[in-house]
Amino acid sequence: MINSKADLKKYIEADKIAKNIDDSSIKSKIQSFLYPEPIWKFQKLLRKTEYYQNKNKTIFEKAYFYILLMKYKKLSLKLGYSIPRNVFGPGLAIMHYGTIVINSKTKIGKNCRIHVCVNIGASGGKPEAPQIGDNVYIGPGAKIYGNISIANNIAIAANASVGKSFSEENIVIGGVPAKKIKEFDIKTILKHL
Repeated sequence: MINSKADLKKYIEADKIAKNIDDSSIKSKIQSFLYPEPIWKFQKLLRKTEYYQNKNKTIFEKAYFYILLMKYKKLSLKLGYSIPRNVFGPGLAIMHYGTIVINSKTKIGKNCRIHVCVNIGASGGKPEAPQIGDNVYIGPGAKIYGNISIANNIAIAANASVGKSFSEENIVIGGVPAKKIKEFDIKTILKHL
């Protein structure tokens, strides 16, 4: 959770590394200013709204928080995201715009790469939502639901339907319903680890 300016900086830096964004040169800063990348803009807004939501705010910070929140909601609608605050750990990489729906009770660890048409939520009217570990790749169209947990270092294949827990690390899961496909080194996909 982002509770301080140092946390905010750490999360944004980790997200930047995960998305392979290099804004160290003057050329890249000018390019970023003239042609801002909407997904990266969304991720920064997500992190800033998390910070201001979690901290004790002065009256001016409350006003700023609501301005950020309006921008965040507007950009969420434009990109097709329903992503609540305080779900993802540092190192988030959203790869495309398009539908991504996540339940607010879901918790996802650090270094998550998530693709389009992913749905992560509760099941059967129960309030519990998936708890997902660190270093997880979530492929396009994956559906993850119910009171389940997913271990660290797992790749979830495209269009997988995951309704049960997986505690074994370093595997690929996929299919309908999802099952272990093979053992796998997540560093082949998440190269920044």
